[in-house]
Amino acid sequence: MASTSNEVFNVAKARASFPALRQDHQIYFENAGGTQVLGSVATCIKDYLEETNVQLGATYDVSKQSTETYNKGLEAAASFINALPDDIVIGPSTTQLFNNLSQTLLFPPSSELIISSIDHEANISSWVRLAHIHNLTIKWWTPSDKTCPVLTPENLRPLLSEKTALVTCTHTSNVLGTIHDVRAIAEEVHTVPGARLCVDGVAFAPHREVDVQALGVDFYAFSWYKVYGPHIALLYASPTAQRTLSSLGHYFHTSTSLSTRLGLASAPYELVASIPQIVSYFGPKKSETWNAIAAHEERLQEILLAYLKGKKEMVTIYGVDSGGREKRVPVISFTVKGRKSKDVVDQIEEKSKFGCRSGSMYSNRLVSEVLGLDEVDGVVRASLVHYNTEDEVKRFVDVLDEVLK
Repeated sequence: MASTSNEVFNVAKARASFPALRQDHQIYFENAGGTQVLGSVATCIKDYLEETNVQLGATYDVSKQSTETYNKGLEAAASFINALPDDIVIGPSTTQLFNNLSQTLLFPPSSELIISSIDHEANISSWVRLAHIHNLTIKWWTPSDKTCPVLTPENLRPLLSEKTALVTCTHTSNVLGTIHDVRAIAEEVHTVPGARLCVDGVAFAPHREVDVQALGVDFYAFSWYKVYGPHIALLYASPTAQRTLSSLGHYFHTSTSLSTRLGLASAPYELVASIPQIVSYFGPKKSETWNAIAAHEERLQEILLAYLKGKKEMVTIYGVDSGGREKRVPVISFTVKGRKSKDVVDQIEEKSKFGCRSGSMYSNRLVSEVLGLDEVDGVVRASLVHYNTEDEVKRFVDVLDEVLK
C-alpha cells in the first residue's frame, strides 16, 4: 500500500489488495462489524493448510517449518503493537480473551472494579461475572452527556479509591467513534498503587497505529478480523501486570509467556501464520502509512458528518460531531426523528448496494442506559475504513437524503 510523508493516500492501490472489493454488487459500510480480508492473507492461510498443516514442536522437517512460521506470526503480531511475543496471546475473539484474563486475575478481598458503561459488552460481562463470583464492588463509569459521552481522567477521578484494582474502558466506542485519551487515563489509573487498566481497542485498531508502550496500558485487546485479517484476536499484558496473573495452562507447561497462561491452545496455526501479511501491508514506514490513512478517513467522515449536521431538525448524531482525525474515527451512528433505525437501514439497502447496520452492536448498555434508546432498534451505523472512497460516501449521502425525504 502506497503512502508518503505528506499524507497522500493511494486508495486505488489499497483497494486492489482486497479481492472482495473487485465485485460490484455490494458496497461495504459495515466495516466496524468486520473488515474485508487482504488477498495475501487468504492465500497464506490456503498455503499453510495445503503445505504445512502439522502439529508444532516436532523434529521432522515440516513440523520445524510450521513451528517457525507460527513463531513468525507471533513476532509480527507483537510488533504490530510495539510489544514482545511473550507479552501477547492470540485467541478466537476479544470477548474470549477478556474472559480468559478475568479467570487469572488475582485481586485482594473487597477490591473495587471500575467498569465503563459505554463499552462493547466484551469488556463488561467478564468483569461483572468476576465481581459477582468474588464479591467485589462494581463502580460504573458513566459520562453525563447523553449524545456524546466521553471517558476522561476528570470523570474517572471521583470513582478511584485505594481499593481500586481494575479500570476498564474502550479506546474507541464501536457506536460513537470517539477516540479516548488512553494515555492520560492510564496515568490517572496508575495514581492508585497496583490498579490496572484494561482497554478494548477493537474499534480503534483498524484506523490508527497502536503502541501499547506509549499508551502505558496494562491490558489491551483487539480483533484481527477487524484489521483486514482472519477471525482471531490479540490480547497484550504488560510484564508488570503479568505478575498478578495465575495460569490456565497445563501444570507441566513451564513457559511463563502470556500464550501459555491464557491461550489454551486456541490460536489456529494457519490464521496466526497469516498475520505477517497484515503487518507487511502497512509497509516499512508504517507510521507514515497510518498517518495517510487517518488523513484519508478524516475526509471520508467529514462528508457524512457535514450532511448529517445539516439535518439537525431530524437527525441526532451520537459521538463527536466534528470530523477531526484526532477526535474520532469514521464509525458514525445516528437516529432519525420519528423513524425506526431498522427501517432507515432497510430503505437504504432497498435503494442501493450499500450495506450498513442498525441496532446496539453489542454495546447494549451504552445504547439503552446512556443514550436512552431502544436497545434492539438502536442506531443507524455507517462504519468506514481506508479502502472506502470519497465517491462512495457522497453516493451514500445521496441515497440517505432520498430516504429521509
